[in-house]
Amino acid sequence: MTESDRKVLHGIRVVDLSRVLAGPYCGQLLADFGADVIKVEAPGGDENRAWPPIAPSGASANFNSVNRGKRSLVLDLKSAAARDVLQQLARSADVVIHSFLPDTAERLGISNAALRAANPRLVVATISGFGAEGPLAAQRGYDMMAQAFAGMMSVTGFPGGPPVRCGASAVDMATGIALYGGIVTALLQRVQTGQGTWVHGSLLETAISLMGHFNVGWMQAGVLPEPQGSGSSVIAPYQAFRCADGMILAGAPNDGAWVRFCDALECPELAADPRFQGNMARVERLADLLPLLEPRFAAKPAAYWLERLEARNVACGPIHTVDQVMTHPQIMATGMRLQVRDREGHASDVLGTPFKLAEGGGTATTAAPPLGADNDVLLREWLGCGEADIAALQSAGAFGAPA
Repeated sequence: MTESDRKVLHGIRVVDLSRVLAGPYCGQLLADFGADVIKVEAPGGDENRAWPPIAPSGASANFNSVNRGKRSLVLDLKSAAARDVLQQLARSADVVIHSFLPDTAERLGISNAALRAANPRLVVATISGFGAEGPLAAQRGYDMMAQAFAGMMSVTGFPGGPPVRCGASAVDMATGIALYGGIVTALLQRVQTGQGTWVHGSLLETAISLMGHFNVGWMQAGVLPEPQGSGSSVIAPYQAFRCADGMILAGAPNDGAWVRFCDALECPELAADPRFQGNMARVERLADLLPLLEPRFAAKPAAYWLERLEARNVACGPIHTVDQVMTHPQIMATGMRLQVRDREGHASDVLGTPFKLAEGGGTATTAAPPLGADNDVLLREWLGCGEADIAALQSAGAFGAPA
């Protein structure tokens, strides 16, 4: 039994037509847990194959970050022959992932209704920018657009400054995780009903969910949140502080922690100050509190304060750069930095999955595929094509302009 045979999604066939980050990350998670994932691309490839940074191998690190464990099939969907191949693949698949707008999916013959009529057990998973219903359903969307529309940029940055995008593509990546959960839920439902279903996710719905207590706070309490800076509008103090040689994060998320926080900062009198009794009072008087705290932090190096705060079980931590965190032993211990190998045996570092099963089996070991590297083998395995069939498809322009 191979490693793939032991994984929980072994035997699940996935056709991944999605592009860039959200859908491909969902497909990568499915591959990590054993699904056979075909990445279907146009002859020019997914556009993020050309996005920087470019690794020494010549491949895009952006593309590599969300496409390991897959096999690549090039289809030129402008060709009727390619569209027929795609529809045949969907008939033998368990899951189809795509991010086409509804009219495009209809034109390609892969609307939800068409796919499930041909394969009632199929789980069709789609991603859109703004949702499947409503006045913006047909509008394209991207991570930054979702952050702007959903209000995320309005709470990011510092008061008085311009709206700021979250540096990471948080909406794209969270949408991929959400869609993975939706697909696995649908596959569990299929065990009970014998029928597939349509799972839909969108960048907007993910972003609205990520805004969480901000949105509920406005709906229930009428509080319009402001830019949060490095801290939080609901807990104080809890933010970045500048030390003599750099910055750290520190805070007191409850009253007991506030007493310990003050002890660590060698100012126990603040813990007894009636102006700052209770979190609500500290939130309301943060402008009075910070001038009392900031000079203390600035007087000593970061390591000094981290040692004192940690010794008193106060929430704190260094503010890392990517190179610092990705070489930290905790990252290695949690399996969040791993190696995969390409088809020539060359190793490259990738990120692990954000959740693990106790039995293991949560990361594909093969690197992202070269464009079209698996055309012939996939057509043989999935559709039973022979050499003559593949040659006929080539002549018909299924893989791009005929040679």
